[in-house]
Order: sequence, then structure tokens, then C-alpha cells
Amino acid sequence: MSDNPQAERKMAKVEELVDLNKEAQTAEDKALVWKQDLRIVPLCAGIYLLCYLDRSNIGNAKTLNTATHNDLLTETHMTNYQYIIALMVFLIAYAIFEVPSNYFLKKLSPSKWISFLMFSWGAVTIGLGGVQNFAGVTAVRFVLGMFEAGLFPGLVYYLTFWYRTDERSIRVAFVLASATLAGAFGGAISYGVGHMNGINGLSAWRWLFILEGIPSCLSSIFVYFFLPDYPETVKWLNADEKALAASRLESEGSHGHDESLTWAQAKDTLTDWRLYAHYAIYFGISTPFSSLSLFTPSITAGLGYKGLTSQLMTVPPYAVAYVVTILASYSADHFNARGIHAAIFSTIGAVGFLASAVLPPDAYHPRYGCLIVAASGAFSCIPPLLGWLSSNLHSTGAVGLAIAINISVGAPGQIAGVWIYKSNEVKRGYPTGHWTNAGLLFFVAAGSIALRLYYGLVNRRNVRDGTTGESKRLFRY
Repeated sequence: MSDNPQAERKMAKVEELVDLNKEAQTAEDKALVWKQDLRIVPLCAGIYLLCYLDRSNIGNAKTLNTATHNDLLTETHMTNYQYIIALMVFLIAYAIFEVPSNYFLKKLSPSKWISFLMFSWGAVTIGLGGVQNFAGVTAVRFVLGMFEAGLFPGLVYYLTFWYRTDERSIRVAFVLASATLAGAFGGAISYGVGHMNGINGLSAWRWLFILEGIPSCLSSIFVYFFLPDYPETVKWLNADEKALAASRLESEGSHGHDESLTWAQAKDTLTDWRLYAHYAIYFGISTPFSSLSLFTPSITAGLGYKGLTSQLMTVPPYAVAYVVTILASYSADHFNARGIHAAIFSTIGAVGFLASAVLPPDAYHPRYGCLIVAASGAFSCIPPLLGWLSSNLHSTGAVGLAIAINISVGAPGQIAGVWIYKSNEVKRGYPTGHWTNAGLLFFVAAGSIALRLYYGLVNRRNVRDGTTGESKRLFRY
């Protein structure tokens, strides 16, 4: 039994206030959320799947048909160093255009802006099928990064117009987890397209870009007409449902009728120093996320899988990561423990990378198992981190700006991710990449725990001092 029952009662009061919103769940609430889910979540997940497929297929193109010298690098006369530069310029564009993109999403409406981005990146991906040299690859990848930059922060921002804080992580997870599906599909598609080598005079890697860009262009038309903008503007909600949606999000959501970002909101967001802890943590996860996205085909090829089989063996790590990401994000929302879940799963990912680094290079099967563990841990801690950030912001403008900054700060981490898996280390099992990712994931775990403890301390102090009486002003965990 505790020596300080009064402290225990205060702590219980804090937890009760922070979780107060969960008591408001009613049958009408659940019916409304389900109705929204059917029209929003699958569409958003499909959009991001196509985006991620078009972004990461360059990793498959690099290793596709290398045995016959019909791969991307050979036919464009690129060195490995130049390939890394081409990857990096994409991420530079990604960092530059994320913040302004969220502004335009609110200014123009989500359906118009996202469909425009989607058609544009699809057309640019098709264009990659026609590049002939390093300059062409680099220029087209920069333009691709320009158009893809706004999608993920835009979708996370978009969900805040529809869902409460305790409902977001799992929805973000379904969107982000579609990236793992894209990784799985990408490997399977590359395996199939690899057999098209030479058809109509085109190498398989050119067909890969063309065939994966076309669905984005065609789907953008569907998105323009069917992606709902805001609860208050859609026709498939009746008056009572619109009123319920508005009341649910009154204190913890973004609003379509709110003005776009003002200078005052921007200043408040930029000078809220606790947000920089969120940004730093997200920086830590960005390097593993980026490196796995771009180098999984190279990593599997280094595990003894040759030719088209190496493409096929990229599927299991992504498939397992998909399931783990969904389950972890559901649990994080359900228990209001996003920081702790991020810490747990980043530690799991770190252990997977650590084991890969210390195992002998020829321990192919154990290292393949470690790749699955590493991918599952690294991917699954991202949705709770993004849900945690958005749940601790209280204005429409602040949410859009902070999410965009958060993901932009991750861009330098993603740039680092393109450098750590060195081609000259393939026979040694890529130790630099594995050690770097392990260290950064341990940093994510430590940062998440520290920020969770800080929020708990601030909440207890506010309840003790009586400076807040509303759960919306207490920090979520």
C-alpha cells in the first residue's frame, strides 16, 4: 500500500481528466465514426499506397535485372554515389514543400489539392521511365519530391477535421501501414514486371515506372469527386449527424469553417518549445523509415537472395510490419499511451537492427528474421507519434503547421537514411546502416519516455494548482 494516498488520488484524478473524452462514446457516436471511416480511411490509405509505391520503386529499379545489365544504374550510366544523390534531391524537395502544401490544402479544399498532387506525381513517375542519364533521373526525382511532399502531412492534417484525438492514431496507422503494403506489393510487382524486360524495346525498370505511375493519374479523377472535404459540407451526413460531428470536434479537432493559418497562430506554434521535442523524436525515426523504404531490395539481395527472388523476398517484412503497425496503433489510442507504445516498438526495432549488425554476414536466415523485426518496430511507432503530436494541439492552424514542420524536420533524417547503407559494405552485411538505425531508434525510445514523463509532470502540477478545469487543456499521453 502506498505511503502517500493523497498523491495517488491526485494522480488518478489527472488520468481521469485526460481520459474524460472516452466516456462520451455513444451509439450515435460510433455509428457516425463508422460512416466516416467507410468513406475516408480506405480512400486515404489507397492514395498513400500509390504515393509510396511511386516514391520507393526506384529501389526496385536499381536491382531489377542486374544480372543481364538491364538495371537502372547500368542503362543510365550512374554510379552508386550518383544514385544516392538522386535519392537525396527527392528528400530536399520533400522538406521544402511540405509546410506550404498544408496551407494550400486548407485554402483550396482537400479534394482539389490532393487530387492535383496525385495526378502530378503519377505523371512525373511515368516520366521516370524515359530518363537516359544521371541529370535526368535527378531532375525528375526532385520534381517528384515536390509533388509528393504534401501528401502525408496533408492526410494527417485532413484526419483532424474528422476525428477526435483518441481516434486518430489508428486511422493514421491504416494510412501509414499502406506504405508497408506498397513495399510488399512493390516487391511482387517488380518480380512480375521483371519478366517484361525487352518488351517493345523497353527494359523492365522503365516498364516499372510507367505501370506504377498510371494508376495514380487515373485515381486522381476519382479522388477529386469522391474525397469528402469537411463534415459540415458533405451531403451524405444529415443535419443531426453534422451537428454531432461538430460537437464531437468542438474542442479537439480542426474545422473546415476556420480561417487559414494566421500570423498569431504561426508565432504561437513556432515558439511552443515542447513541440520541438516531438520534432526531434520524429527526426530519429525518419532515418530508419527512409533507409528501409529505399534499401530493402538491396538488403535482401545481400542476404543471399539473387535475381528476381530478391524482389519477392521484400514482401514478408512489409506484410508483418503492416499487421504490427495496425495493432500497435489501436492499442496506443485505446490506452491513451502513445508515447509508451512509441518507446516500446522503437526499442523492438532497435533490437532487430542491433542483432543484424552483430550477426555474422553469412547468417542469412537469422538476419532475415531480424529484418522483419526491425521493419515491424520501426514502422509501427510512427502513427502513435503523429497521433500524440496532433492530440496536443488546439487550433486548426496550429495542427496544420505543426504536423508539416514535424514531417519536414524528419526530412534531414530521411536524407541521412540514403547514405548509411553503403554499397561497399554488402559483403559485411551493411553494419553502418544497422548500427545507425539501432542508435536512432534507442534515441526515439528515450525521447518518448522523457516527453511522456514531462507531460505527466505538467498535468499533475496543473491539477494540483487548479490552473485548469478542462480535460482538453491537459496533455494527452
